[in-house]
Amino acid sequence: MPDYRQFLLADTAEGLTEAEILNCHVKPGDEVTVNQIVVEVETAKAAVELPIPWAGRVTEVLVEPGQTVEVGAPILTVDVDPTGATPGAGDTSTNGSANGSEPAEEEMKPLVGYGAKAAIARRRPRRTAGEPRPVSIPAQAPPPEPAPVRGGYVPLAKPPVRKLAKELGVDLAALAADGRVITREDVERAASASVAPSAPSVRPEPTPAGARERRVPIRGVRKATAQAMVQSAFTAPHVTEFLTVDVTPMMELRERLKKHPDFAGVKLTPLAFAAKAVCLAAKRTPDVNASWDEEAGEIVYKDYVHLGIAAATPRGLVVPKIRDADAMSLPELAAALERLTATAREGRTPPADMLGGTITITNVGVFGVDTGTPIINPGEAAILAFGAIRDMPWVVDGQLAVRKVLQLALSFDHRLVDGQQGSRFLADVGALLADPALAITY
Repeated sequence: MPDYRQFLLADTAEGLTEAEILNCHVKPGDEVTVNQIVVEVETAKAAVELPIPWAGRVTEVLVEPGQTVEVGAPILTVDVDPTGATPGAGDTSTNGSANGSEPAEEEMKPLVGYGAKAAIARRRPRRTAGEPRPVSIPAQAPPPEPAPVRGGYVPLAKPPVRKLAKELGVDLAALAADGRVITREDVERAASASVAPSAPSVRPEPTPAGARERRVPIRGVRKATAQAMVQSAFTAPHVTEFLTVDVTPMMELRERLKKHPDFAGVKLTPLAFAAKAVCLAAKRTPDVNASWDEEAGEIVYKDYVHLGIAAATPRGLVVPKIRDADAMSLPELAAALERLTATAREGRTPPADMLGGTITITNVGVFGVDTGTPIINPGEAAILAFGAIRDMPWVVDGQLAVRKVLQLALSFDHRLVDGQQGSRFLADVGALLADPALAITY
């Protein structure tokens, strides 16, 4: 007898309330195995692949790409007993009662990773002979509109596109007779063409501004970033200080270290030196690595550095963390930075890797920018902007010379960090970049 279970959207990150469906990798009739990736969602943190904790056959797909789904909502229905095997009379397992006639419930627990939250397994009643098979229609979506047919051709388009075409009065069958999938842009273009006058008798009005605009829903990473930055800007009193540094010795050391066996196969970037300098300087000024607990009325000082690295990705700004960065050597930091940035650009950073940071670096120099006034991440006390390294005139021993120069900017929370402490931390970071040999004195 079939045993149907619903795969629910689980809370894949702390405080998650909803997620957008990016891809569904299965369709009704597909066989699935335990831990198989069945759907990909975008949360407020990153894209996440969800494995299913059971094996069986998919009977329903209740979501579609682009749809926003709340935590706890069903995504798939799976028959975990597609062979129709029925428990024996003495079977008292959680999939059925002793006599097999009463539906039973089973608390389903995720097996791995971000598996679904607890779901209820229910056995559907046995159908009597001649009884029609019930047809299950998802409650949250109406039945899809029948595809328009012209000369036996059925146009290909996703349900949201069909809905838009119906609202705008566009005939889908007239758009893509070559068999390609019709997009939202195709429908909007056809709708605009249908209302445009073919032979105006008077001078046409200027094109409305809205016709040259594109509207995108605020959601996912962009929505979370906006909320966090507004919260930070209007909660923490920001102070920003700037420092220009001659980093010629650091760049010369970098060239020597790139040939060292410890750095074989590792991409040693100036950002790795900045990460090491921040970790060392934070030990001398622990206030920049603290957090303000408003509810408890306490300042929390941390004896570890979970270093955040702000990274621009196709989905927006994310800040993954290097855990216990202060315990890492320079080669280890360089390797961790390389892995972190590659994963972030692919949009595959696990949500857990973006929680619990203590201080952040934002590398604006990769965009050719000298510096800026960065906004502190909520829950942290400071953020350092690392600017572009440029050849600039600099006075060395009373003589003008061309040197490698960069600008640093430190924003800090004035509730936690006084001007003296912020200035000392920024000066320490600058000194370590200007003369890396100072690191042995820290």
